[in-house]
Amino acid sequence: MRILAINGSHRAGKGTAALLQAALDEAAALGANTSLVELSQLDIGYCIGCNACLAKPCCTLHDDMDGLVEQMKAADGIILGSPDYFANVTARTKTFIDRTRPLHMVENALKGKVGGMVTSSGLGDCGAEEALGVMDRFFAAHEMLVVHPRPAGPVLANGVAACQFAGFDETGRVQWRRVQDDAVAFSFARQLGRDMVELAGKLA
Repeated sequence: MRILAINGSHRAGKGTAALLQAALDEAAALGANTSLVELSQLDIGYCIGCNACLAKPCCTLHDDMDGLVEQMKAADGIILGSPDYFANVTARTKTFIDRTRPLHMVENALKGKVGGMVTSSGLGDCGAEEALGVMDRFFAAHEMLVVHPRPAGPVLANGVAACQFAGFDETGRVQWRRVQDDAVAFSFARQLGRDMVELAGKLA
């Protein structure tokens, strides 16, 4: 079983990558073959709207997206991660999403694969759910089966969404924390990894 994580953050190896890695670590512990791709380290150009993919599943552009498409086709599950930028995914993530159009327009080449998503934001209510929604819709367009993790116990969140807001100090000044210090988000990320393996195993 292969689980591929794709990080759309402009900052490789930071908070969003940590969330993705937490999910991958859980998946690996259950026997999955895992890998993490940093979009910021790839050369992926914008979709130019040539519409060649309306006739056959191909793209007129040839860059690092070619190899990433092959990894996606080989994966049983794909986890997409992006920080929340203005209640949306990053421009880098959106470019990646646009470039998957050839996988969708003739036939859904990713149909039946398992999907999951993670995000991070500065404040708890400043667009994280919208960013998750964009990624959820991406998976739905490709007819993938999306995991919405829920750890056992009381409901503490709605998806894997880390927040850097840590409250106020005694003077009323905002206190910040690292994405890596959001314990709730990381419990959801680990649950995502377990759920991805479970669902992919049932579909195998």
